[in-house]
Amino acid sequence: MAIQRKHTMFHSTIVEADPDTVWSVVRDALQVVQIVSGPAAKDVGWADGGAVERVPSRYDFTLVFCDGLVQQEVAGRSEVDRSQTYRAIAPTTGVDAYVATIRVREITNDPARSYFEWSRELTIAEDHDPETVEGIITMMEKQTDAIRDHFAAPKN
Repeated sequence: MAIQRKHTMFHSTIVEADPDTVWSVVRDALQVVQIVSGPAAKDVGWADGGAVERVPSRYDFTLVFCDGLVQQEVAGRSEVDRSQTYRAIAPTTGVDAYVATIRVREITNDPARSYFEWSRELTIAEDHDPETVEGIITMMEKQTDAIRDHFAAPKN
């Protein structure tokens, strides 16, 4: 995969839960990290007095595969639009800058389901390790599916 200095990603999916149910979970950045990363992230927690109800609010976690500390902050949230923007506050594992927005939208003709979207922009470090950055991008490409799967009905 050719890595560009600015890497933009957009992923979306249909979630088998109503928008309020999905939003009540994904508005909490720590729950999102745990859902999308599972055992690939450790030491997930709020930092510097951060909390789910506080914006801006800092949180940290460590990527297990490279032991890289990720420091991010919830930078903005709209309860009305069910959207949240967060950003990296320090460079980590080959990424100089990172900003992302998640949104949960209703599906007009199907109120029991939601449209979930995740847009991200990464600025890759000049001296990045290509394997590490490719690993991060590959991991991110699967995270929207993890949100979808979290809300899926249990399989019998």
